[in-house]
Amino acid sequence: MDTAKPLFSYRPYWAKRFGVAPFLPMSRKEMEALGWDSCDVILVTGDAYIDHPSFGMALVGRLLEAQGFRVGLISQPDWRSADAFRVLGRPNLYFGVTAGNMDSMVNRYTSERKIRSDDAYTANAEPNKRPDRAVVAYSQRCREAYAGVNVVIGGIEASLRRIAHYDYWSDKVRRSVLTDSKADMLLFGNAERALVALTHRLAAGEMISEIRDLRGTAFMAPFGWKPGEDWAEVDSTQLEILGRVDAHPDPYAFSSASQPGQPAAVEGAHPIRLVSREERLTQLRAARSHTVLRIPAYEQVAKNPVLYAHASRMFHLESNPGNARAIVQAHGERDVWLNPPPIPLATEELDRVYDLPYARAPHPSYNATSGDAKIPAWEMIRFSVNIMRGCFGGCTFCSITEHEGRIIQSRSEESILHEIEAIRDKTPGFTGVISDLGGPTANMYRLACKDPKIESACRRLSCVFPDICENMGTDHGPLIQLYRKARALPGIKKILIGSGVRYDLALRSPEYVKELVTHHVGGYLKIAPEHTEEGPLNHMMKPGIAAYDRFKQLFERFSKEAGKEQYLIPYFIAAHPGTTDEDMLNLALWLKRNHFRLDQVQTFLPTPMALATTMYHTERNPLKKVLRGGQSVPVVRAGRTRMLHKAFLRYHDPENWPLLRDALKEMGRVDLIGNGKQHLIPDFQPAGTGRRYESAAPAGARRPHPTGKPAPRRSANPLVPRGKRPR
Repeated sequence: MDTAKPLFSYRPYWAKRFGVAPFLPMSRKEMEALGWDSCDVILVTGDAYIDHPSFGMALVGRLLEAQGFRVGLISQPDWRSADAFRVLGRPNLYFGVTAGNMDSMVNRYTSERKIRSDDAYTANAEPNKRPDRAVVAYSQRCREAYAGVNVVIGGIEASLRRIAHYDYWSDKVRRSVLTDSKADMLLFGNAERALVALTHRLAAGEMISEIRDLRGTAFMAPFGWKPGEDWAEVDSTQLEILGRVDAHPDPYAFSSASQPGQPAAVEGAHPIRLVSREERLTQLRAARSHTVLRIPAYEQVAKNPVLYAHASRMFHLESNPGNARAIVQAHGERDVWLNPPPIPLATEELDRVYDLPYARAPHPSYNATSGDAKIPAWEMIRFSVNIMRGCFGGCTFCSITEHEGRIIQSRSEESILHEIEAIRDKTPGFTGVISDLGGPTANMYRLACKDPKIESACRRLSCVFPDICENMGTDHGPLIQLYRKARALPGIKKILIGSGVRYDLALRSPEYVKELVTHHVGGYLKIAPEHTEEGPLNHMMKPGIAAYDRFKQLFERFSKEAGKEQYLIPYFIAAHPGTTDEDMLNLALWLKRNHFRLDQVQTFLPTPMALATTMYHTERNPLKKVLRGGQSVPVVRAGRTRMLHKAFLRYHDPENWPLLRDALKEMGRVDLIGNGKQHLIPDFQPAGTGRRYESAAPAGARRPHPTGKPAPRRSANPLVPRGKRPR
């Protein structure tokens, strides 16, 4: 893997003399109090501003501040006018634009395309504080506010829309967000390296149009542009066609025309030199570093679903920073050029990013304008600690891998323990309970490939599917040690694990499962088997349900040994590509056999760039080589069928019984309709129910426990159960 310049090795910008701001300024008054006449960088975000490393704009802003730059922030501006984008003046270097911690469309709409009634990233959960496709709207207003200003886009919305992508909400393939936003540059993934390098180079006087060599960046270029004459282009705009392969000339062949005892010259032959494996790998890496892969153009993938699936597969195969090539995709007469992904941060760099002087609180303006403002996302994470980033699971429906990458970046013990102490000492309302030590996954901390050389050459889409790779380290020892040290800190009463546990990995370490169950479960532990049937699981790249069963046995055994009554909360997805009605019926029967009555269920939501979204749009499987006439993937599109799959997960809800009865009759399974224990649903309908297919729990209703038993009463802190536990 290429080496990268250390993140904190740059000479600080001259404005570092102004020192650290208590909060990044959101008004001219705050700028004046800091002694600033202008901002070097102005960040625009669709979220409320919370100065905490779990919120992207705070992390980015504090990182740039540590480099010496003056950073202002515009939070949730009124996008209907350019006036809101002028409040801090013109930035000296650029506007940095993001939709926030979530894609704006996912944030605003449900999987049924209905507008959500609240927004967790807004003060008092107020909805409609951001526009659809916020990156595009904000970027256009920045241009309108100040002609010729540099605009750099980033965050998860820009990252997942960096090439032509299927958009579920408009039900069509949309162009790269670069073309619609007219931004100068896009930073994708965890972009600290590109961000810092770009900002210093702009401050040194370089033009943004000339900066084309930063990993983790994308930009528009003339069609066919290359960084240099030594670059080669690999054309992958068409499907591979199997045909005749010409035989290679035999360098040892003799010809009748040759001199006696002398081999004849063979056209194309050349002397053979033995090359070591290391030398060959070096040659291949050098060649790939100056190679760009051309995938099918926007105009092609917009019309041809098979080519879309092929482009998606090619894109995902170029995701390893150790061997990824640059990618180019034509959009009309111009190209969208994507440099290889960024080099992951080292532990020391990640520690310094998280140890920056965050205020660890929402900006004071929210209480000034809204009284005691509550921001749900902040309330959820204020007592939690992010210990790592990235995920090598590769679940096809999840966007974490596409955004954060497959290589795990972990913080040191010292940094994590220091943050826990900061929460204990500085965060108002702390009761001694840490709500989570986790990240995208709870138990991937410090897990990595056993051999860096193998890791840098690997092109697998998942390290744990169809089984855990033999080269993947699964030692949970460092995580166990972290848990023990964390709960031993003075003033810490309990450390809970709120992130989802990857249970197939946990099975490799029964000691970890015992540690987790004995000390870190607050009555419930959430895990995500997602389904029980082989077809959907294969299209999700998830382990079989047998792994869940083995984990459940360990969980119950260690809970009993600890003298605790605890429950697993499994999550399932309805209507995922590759799922049939029979699959959902079998899942419903499994739920009934295991006495699960799910309250909240998830219907598959196609998010931009995910592999499962490719399946949904194209009905092809990009996990395998895409060929014309290949096997199609079952896809649920019709509203009634999506409702049916969701209803199977809530087979116990009387509101769903009419739909399920009709479906069971159509499937020839009337044997499952009746009033016995062997039946899935009854043949009677309670009065006043069944008039709609989707239920709506009455306001204030207590959620039933997944086993059907009464839920425990809870204290004001929902993470600390009290009173009688369910039996």
